[in-house]
Amino acid sequence: MINSCLTALRNDCSETLARRLLIPYLMLVLTLILSSCASVAPRQDKPMVLAIPTGWSNAADANAGTPASQASSLAQWWTRFNDPQLSQLVARAMQTNTDVNRAQAALRQARALRDVAAAGLRPTLGSSASASHGTAGGNSTGNLFKAGLDAAWEPDIFGGKQSALDAGDATLRASAASLGDVQVSIAAEVALSYLTLRGAQARLAIAESNLASQLDTHEITGWRLQAGLVSSLEAEQSLSATEQTRAQLPVLRTSIAQTRHALAVLTGQPPAALTVELTAEFATGFATGVARTPPIPQAADDLVLSFPADTLRQRPDVRAAEQQVAAALARVDQADAARKPSFRIGGSLGLSALTLGALTDGASVVSSLLAGVTLPIFDGGAARANLRAEQAALEQAREAYRATLLTALKEVEDALVALRGDRERLLRLNLAAESARNAALMARQRYDSGLVDFQVVLETQRSQLATQDSVASTQTDLAADHVRLYKALGGGWNPELLNTDIAAVAPNRTESK
Repeated sequence: MINSCLTALRNDCSETLARRLLIPYLMLVLTLILSSCASVAPRQDKPMVLAIPTGWSNAADANAGTPASQASSLAQWWTRFNDPQLSQLVARAMQTNTDVNRAQAALRQARALRDVAAAGLRPTLGSSASASHGTAGGNSTGNLFKAGLDAAWEPDIFGGKQSALDAGDATLRASAASLGDVQVSIAAEVALSYLTLRGAQARLAIAESNLASQLDTHEITGWRLQAGLVSSLEAEQSLSATEQTRAQLPVLRTSIAQTRHALAVLTGQPPAALTVELTAEFATGFATGVARTPPIPQAADDLVLSFPADTLRQRPDVRAAEQQVAAALARVDQADAARKPSFRIGGSLGLSALTLGALTDGASVVSSLLAGVTLPIFDGGAARANLRAEQAALEQAREAYRATLLTALKEVEDALVALRGDRERLLRLNLAAESARNAALMARQRYDSGLVDFQVVLETQRSQLATQDSVASTQTDLAADHVRLYKALGGGWNPELLNTDIAAVAPNRTESK
């Protein structure tokens, strides 16, 4: 009886001591759990504040304040130049340009990574099979055959996996918008290169035409020198002016060839692929003795602008930057959830037997069910540091978005200023070129009659060449201003095509095999 009491007393004391030791331990574990669930710094979803003007400061009075519903459509803006060859080059670049193809591949990659994140929310199922033969002390211990299915699922209690999926969705939309931005940029680059080519060809035609006139004058000067009507000074001046004009020809031909090379590469072809195509009409005109150069394409001045806010919504780079902010925001939530406990439910169902035939016996069925929780207790501060890193990345994305908005507004205003300035400049240069042409013609006629000296002819010819060259250059600049304005206004990219671009890069089962 006494021994029984002592035993019971010892058991009671042991249980009391265990409770006393267990309670502080449980309190410590509970404290760690609560502390791990707390965020280092609560995420603040601050709205992006940026003052967007209500109208363009440099827009024409007729276009200022025009409702967005009445704004001109920029879809396939390159057709506004009425140049079939330009339209053909842009269409070819959209299909074969290397940057466009790379952006499409990046979009497919973003779609695949998004699907990887989506798979994390679903249960996993696997299968296994094995056969083994064992020995002990040189004697066979028999065979063992196993086959089974394993299943596991991690409930997304704190939303970490959903945040990863949200980040993948935002990144996918950003990639689709980036593809649109690349397409807009390539179309503009093709148009600018094509205009540069036509401008250089026009300047070459002007230089060759003036050179022919100067050669005629030089020939007349030589005759007058032989007759003793002029001195060798006039002859040397004529030769100097002629050679200076002739020296401009290699520079222009080099520019033409390099621009053709750039256009070929933009359309995904070797540099010399477009040589014949882009010089056929130009070469034919001079072969027949008629200066029939292709004109510098000009766009109609009937563009009606939309409001700045609507323009920003039509720019793919702005949409891409906006989606990058959304992706960074989701990654902050994902990093925060990684500091909290994770749960896992798993199980297996299989067959295990000593012989292959016994696997079909009901006695060979084995099963197990497991539920577990993982709690990060100490990781050296890695989880906290990762959260701070994602918060810093979010701030970078926000500032990048603001910079994109400001750059977009600046590009439109710059294009409008350049367009207005080059229009006025071209008007004045056309008047100057007409006067210079008349002055050169009258000086040549009077020189032939001996009424003026050669210095007058020389000056008028130089003025004629300079003004005509400036007219061709300004015409090129004016057309390029239109291209830059179209690009700054969004380049015809339609935000509604965002989901279409995403759907167009669905995984190709044929390629994956």
